[in-house]
Amino acid sequence: MSSACAYGEAGCPIKRVIIAVDTSPESARATAYVRHMMLPGARIRIVSVAENPRVILPLGSMTDAELQLARNELARDAAEGVARAKNIFTNAGVDVESDVIEISRQGGYTANALIDAAAEWKADLLVVGARQHHGMLRWVEGTVSESVTTQAPCTILIVPASYEAPIETSPQRILFALDGSAASQDALNFGLRLATPESRLRAIYVIDRAVRLTDLAPMRVLEEAFVQEGKVALAAAARVFAELPNQAETAFVKTAQIHDDVPHAIVRDAEEWHAELIVVGTHGRRGVARWFLGSVAARTARLAHTPLLLARPGPGA
Repeated sequence: MSSACAYGEAGCPIKRVIIAVDTSPESARATAYVRHMMLPGARIRIVSVAENPRVILPLGSMTDAELQLARNELARDAAEGVARAKNIFTNAGVDVESDVIEISRQGGYTANALIDAAAEWKADLLVVGARQHHGMLRWVEGTVSESVTTQAPCTILIVPASYEAPIETSPQRILFALDGSAASQDALNFGLRLATPESRLRAIYVIDRAVRLTDLAPMRVLEEAFVQEGKVALAAAARVFAELPNQAETAFVKTAQIHDDVPHAIVRDAEEWHAELIVVGTHGRRGVARWFLGSVAARTARLAHTPLLLARPGPGA
């Protein structure tokens, strides 16, 4: 298909995938996840960032020679991460290129370096592996927050370390969390690019019965508004699914009335349905509850044990 596909067009293939790696097992898992995706004709770029020792080490009175040794060691680690990732694509029949970005030479911070690399290469998808406070998450501490995901030039795929299912095929069970916005419709369309004809699809809309700030409107009125918005969102998804050969379904999901929220409901449903990929939009607010602070996508990213696609909104979403 032509490279002139509009953003969010489900039939438009993903052409350029950038994978951020280090030497951690989390990076290997994320790379293996991409290795088994059905991405015909896609180009893969593997990037590792050699961090600046002035930022990550208590330098004190380190001499220039000691500082250079630290730089060299960090560069070797980054190159090793790239080599390991490239090895995963051996005999995959995929066009793979790689780069080591040395922050000490170029300046800036690691997360920004990844975002800049994705922008310069015009990536469709940025892939990272993550675990709490270690491995790749130290690179993308801002990536899973609303502020940085809105700056990223492309959609982000996070493969958490806690995802333990075998990685042997393209995701066969894809869950789409919708909220009635244009951004979540864009996310649905983008996520369908990763589906094969054998993939099972499930679109959900979460009715938030644990709404805070209930003095702004009666709980009953809010719940009715959610239901009406959800009907529209799920009907739109059903129309898209009807044109596909996949086994597909739509469903309402409800939060508990206390001590619960939308991200927890999404993650629970994904685990109960055995999803292999969760897809959410990243517009930072949800449907009729526009006064709620914080991004559902960002909070879902912190909770999920399933690979999570944070789909960038299309123009005007």
